[in-house]
Amino acid sequence: MFGQPMNTYSYQLHEMAYLALAPARAASDLTRVWFKNPINPLAHTQVGRNLAASAELFERLTRRYGKPAFDITTTTVAGRNVPVHEEVIWQKTFCKLVHFERDWDGADEPRQAKLLLVAPMSGHYATLLRGTVETFLPYYDVYITEWTDARMVPLALGSFDLDDYIDYLIAICRLLSARRDGVPLHTIAVCQPAVPMISAVALLEKRNDPDVPASMTLMGGPIDTRRSPTAVNLMAQERGSQWFRKHCIHPVPYPYPGAGRDVYPGFLQLSGFMAMNFDRHVNAHIEMFNHLMEGDGDSAEKHREFYDEYLAVMDLTAEFYLQTVDAVFVEHRLPNGTMMHRNERVDLGAIKRVALMTVEGEKDDISGLGQTFAAQELCSGIPAKRKLHHQQANVGHYGVFNGSRFRQEIAPRIRAFNSAVQPR
Repeated sequence: MFGQPMNTYSYQLHEMAYLALAPARAASDLTRVWFKNPINPLAHTQVGRNLAASAELFERLTRRYGKPAFDITTTTVAGRNVPVHEEVIWQKTFCKLVHFERDWDGADEPRQAKLLLVAPMSGHYATLLRGTVETFLPYYDVYITEWTDARMVPLALGSFDLDDYIDYLIAICRLLSARRDGVPLHTIAVCQPAVPMISAVALLEKRNDPDVPASMTLMGGPIDTRRSPTAVNLMAQERGSQWFRKHCIHPVPYPYPGAGRDVYPGFLQLSGFMAMNFDRHVNAHIEMFNHLMEGDGDSAEKHREFYDEYLAVMDLTAEFYLQTVDAVFVEHRLPNGTMMHRNERVDLGAIKRVALMTVEGEKDDISGLGQTFAAQELCSGIPAKRKLHHQQANVGHYGVFNGSRFRQEIAPRIRAFNSAVQPR
C-alpha cells in the first residue's frame, strides 16, 4: 500500500471496517431479540427496553442497506382498485425502464397519458420517488428510470457519462413517443436529471424529431447554479473537478462485479448529505430511541421506513460524476450556451413544441431558488402560454417531490398543466 494514493485504498478500508463490525452487529441483534421477547421478564423493565432500543440503533447505524423495493401492488383509478406490477420494458447497461403495469382484468382500460419519471442519479435508488409514483399512478400510465449501481457493472461493459445519460433519455422518449400509439407522453425530471432531460429535449427539437414529449416538468433541478447558490454549489465552484477527482474518486474493490471501475462511492455521497443536516439526523435517532423506550411502535416504524430508503445508496461512475461537476456546477454550460452533447451544441432556444413547467421549494438547500426557474428564461422559443412556474412554500428539497404538500398542492398543479397542453 505504501507509495500509492490514499484514495486507492479508501473503498477497501471502508469495506474492511464494515466486515470488522459483523460480530458486534450479530451480538446486538441477538440482544435486541432477547430483550424484546415477551417471555423474557426483563423485556418489560426499563433496563430491558433500554438495552433493546440501544441494540436496534447500533445494528441500524452499522448495517449496509440494500436496494429497496417499490412495493406498489395496487392503485385506485376512477374509484376502482387496480392491481399493479412492475415490468422492465427497456434496458441498457446502466439503466432499466420500469413500467408500472396496471392489471385491468379484462375491463376497458381508460385512456390516460403516459408519464416518464426521470429519477435522479445522485447516490440514491429510484425508489426514493416511491411516493411520487404512487401519487401519479391513478392518473397516468407511469414509467420510471432505474439507474444501475456502478459497482455492479463489470469494467468490460464500458463507461457511462453525461453524454450517455442524454442518449438514454432520447432513446426512451422515442420508445414512449405518442407517434407510436397516439397517447401523449409527459416527462418529469427530479433534481439532477433536469439538466440531461432539458438537453435531450433541446436536441430532439433541434433535429425536428417527431418523438419529442408533450411536456417536461423540472423539479428542484440545477439549471443555473449561480442563482441562490447553496453550500453544495459553492463547494463545487470553489474546488473544481480536479479536487473531486483527487479526493472523491475511488476504484471499486474486489469482489464486486465492477472491481477496478473508478466511481464516486455512495457512502461518500451519503456522508455529504448527512453532514449538511447533522443535527437533524442525530435528533431523529434520539427520537427513535425514545419511541422504542416508550413502546411507540408507529412512530419508530416511520423512522425505520425513512432511513431504510435514505441510507440505501449506490455508486456513480467517475466519468459521469466529474463531467456533471464541470458542466453544471463549475462552468455553468447550459446558461452560458456552451453545453455540448458529443459534437453538437445544446440550444435551449430550439425548444418550441414542448410545454415547460418548473417547480421549486422555498426552503430547498440543494437547488436554491431561481436555479430551476432559469429554464423558463433560457427556453425562449416556448410561448408564454405553454410555460408555468410554481414555487412551493414551506418545503425543502425532498418536499418538492414527496410528502403531503407535494400530494395536495404540487401534483394537482402538474396534472392540470399537463391536461391543458395541446400537442403542436
